[in-house]
Amino acid sequence: MLGRASLEPRGSERLPAGRQGIAERRRHRRRRVALAFSVLLLLLFGAVVYGLQQSAVRIGHVNIIGGDTALAALALADMQGMYLGLIPRDSILFFPADRIRMDILADRSDIAAISISRTSLTSISIKIDTRTPIARWCASTEADCYLFDANGFIYATSSTMHPLNSFIVYQTIASTTSYLGSTLPNAEKLPAAFDFARQLTTLGSPVIRIVLHDGEVDNHLESGTRITYVLGNEKNAFTALVSARENFNLSDGSIEYIDLRFDRKMYLKRKK
Repeated sequence: MLGRASLEPRGSERLPAGRQGIAERRRHRRRRVALAFSVLLLLLFGAVVYGLQQSAVRIGHVNIIGGDTALAALALADMQGMYLGLIPRDSILFFPADRIRMDILADRSDIAAISISRTSLTSISIKIDTRTPIARWCASTEADCYLFDANGFIYATSSTMHPLNSFIVYQTIASTTSYLGSTLPNAEKLPAAFDFARQLTTLGSPVIRIVLHDGEVDNHLESGTRITYVLGNEKNAFTALVSARENFNLSDGSIEYIDLRFDRKMYLKRKK
């Protein structure tokens, strides 16, 4: 008589009924824990979103320090709307500080730097550092002049404020549309050139006009004298000028020009 054929595949083992029950209960427990954890995360996320939408943590006031208070409206405009339709842009935790900074700098060329800080849960402060006008730069005539800062950056028309120095700077720069936003060539050398011009005042006559061209500088004095030297060689030029001071008078207009372009030498021409 043939034996009963086994329906179990070879090599397989059936767990006892008790152990099968334990394994099933563990699977159910893991699913319940995963579901509870997901629900908890969802509730936590919803609570955070709800909390961020409350007026107690949303920016309603912008304090402008050292600048035009109208800039507050620009900052508030940048904080309108939501991130992903959920988180307010005016949240004290997530407001777009970089965007506010870039938009203000783009709108106002007279501003050099901006710092933004939180002052409370509902307000921020924006500190404005404005550019200091060093002198006037003119394209060709005094009717077309602009202000520039210590970095040679042209940022405003000359009618807006008075610069630190009274002399006018003439220098050719390339510009196709507007000079505003341009930077003067050799800007890093200009501070020394302006110091030289101020030193000339101590010798009898103030400088009223500085013309930079081809690596050279022409200082036009109020007395009518022109003093020329090589840009960047201010120290040697002034030393040569002072050493020969007894041979000329810069205040009486008797000198047509003084040439200091040659190392430690001075050439002058008197008016006839």
